[in-house]
Amino acid sequence: ILMSIMTSVFIVTGCGENNDEIGIGPVKSVTLGAIDNNLVEKGRQIFDMKCVACHKFDSKLVGPPLKDITKRRKPEWIMNMILNPEQMTKEDPTAKQLFGQYLTQMTFQDVTQDDARAILEYFRSLDNQ
Repeated sequence: ILMSIMTSVFIVTGCGENNDEIGIGPVKSVTLGAIDNNLVEKGRQIFDMKCVACHKFDSKLVGPPLKDITKRRKPEWIMNMILNPEQMTKEDPTAKQLFGQYLTQMTFQDVTQDDARAILEYFRSLDNQ
């Protein structure tokens, strides 16, 4: 019995591979440099169009407050949550915990990976003020 439990644990965790910090989705690596103001503006526009109905920065709305999100989560995790919210909520431990706390499933907002990168840059600009 112990051997089958251990085998199951290895299968579930991917033989020791830990994706908890980057989440589940298409983004495996993000290289950050200086804040790109063009991306910040694009990200702000997308956020204002698609995200403000559920998110504020300093307080809870429907979803969690986003202030300092780039200090709490890796860029890959943030982008994967934007791009793959339903699978993240089902399989990522942090996203599951947030779902349990806020009781609302984040919906996919039909954004591209480039859009998600722009939103990340917008978050970075706010967190670095």
